[in-house]
Amino acid sequence: MRTFRRIARAGAGLAALALVAAACSDGSSAGGGGDGDIASGLTGSVIVSGSSTVEPISTAVAEIFSESNPDVEVRVDGPGTGDGFELFCGGDTDINDASRPIEDDEVAACEEAGIGYTELEVGLDGLTVMGNPANPMTCLNSGDLYALFGPESEGIETWDGANALATEVGGTAGFPASSLDITAPGEESGTYDAFIELSGIPGIAESQGVPEDEWETLRKDYTASPNDNVIVTAMEGSEGALGFVGFAFAQSAGEAVKEFEVDAGEGCVAPSAETVIDGSYPLSRSLYIYVSDAAMARPEVQAFVDLFVSDTGLTEAVSGAGYVPLPADRMEGTRAAATDAEAALGASVGA
Repeated sequence: MRTFRRIARAGAGLAALALVAAACSDGSSAGGGGDGDIASGLTGSVIVSGSSTVEPISTAVAEIFSESNPDVEVRVDGPGTGDGFELFCGGDTDINDASRPIEDDEVAACEEAGIGYTELEVGLDGLTVMGNPANPMTCLNSGDLYALFGPESEGIETWDGANALATEVGGTAGFPASSLDITAPGEESGTYDAFIELSGIPGIAESQGVPEDEWETLRKDYTASPNDNVIVTAMEGSEGALGFVGFAFAQSAGEAVKEFEVDAGEGCVAPSAETVIDGSYPLSRSLYIYVSDAAMARPEVQAFVDLFVSDTGLTEAVSGAGYVPLPADRMEGTRAAATDAEAALGASVGA
């Protein structure tokens, strides 16, 4: 719970800062790169669901937006990217937060339901592999991650019990003689999918002769949770704890967890804002929001998106939630995509 409160406090402080920034703005539009004026006096609703990783960013934007628009009902929750896309493609939400790009089956579901949408990249994250501070390990390579998390690791109950498999697949091994207590995101989470892809688990599984339908899976005998705060708390409860969450949640935990460096073949790299931006941290990823065309046509949703793609959203909300803002060129790409989407619907950014 400590992690959630710390992130929530950051969001509340950010709201105050952003409101001051908006008041002192030169009035430039969100799409133009400034804070812009926050549209006010609107009614209606904005329903946001999806990734628990992106949820703190959307919550911060929602807090700022609601200050000027108390008559707009804004709801933000984070059941997971996959569960969020089910709601989004079913027409039940306006915006889906996503910690990975939309997948082919989700594209098909949206197409079948007639849900058009715009993808907007909003920030950067580094999936952080973490454990208990008492763990002597400092760096894990791709083979180590496979031996601890991959489909062949099922049934391994101690860290050192994974040494043989780690050695077989090119890991450094040398794991401690302690229980292996894994708590991590489950299959409904975009973080689960991103971790599998970025860690190299599918390629190792294929080379190991694992059945194809298991290449993109983790072991099934771990404690799965959609709540990042539960995962962080679990790291404090056992010396053999192991898990992974988004960068912001691990950073917020401070010294209560140990963040492991990751080696994907070019040396051990710790997660940080710098290594996420330059891509040297192997588990770096983009964060997104998906906005439905039907929702974008509504003035309250358009105004919410305008705020999200302004400096208030892409810089202050992202960094305030503990994530890494996009480089300037990609930030402008996001604004251009929002502008184009709104123009296609007969609306201009900032209207």
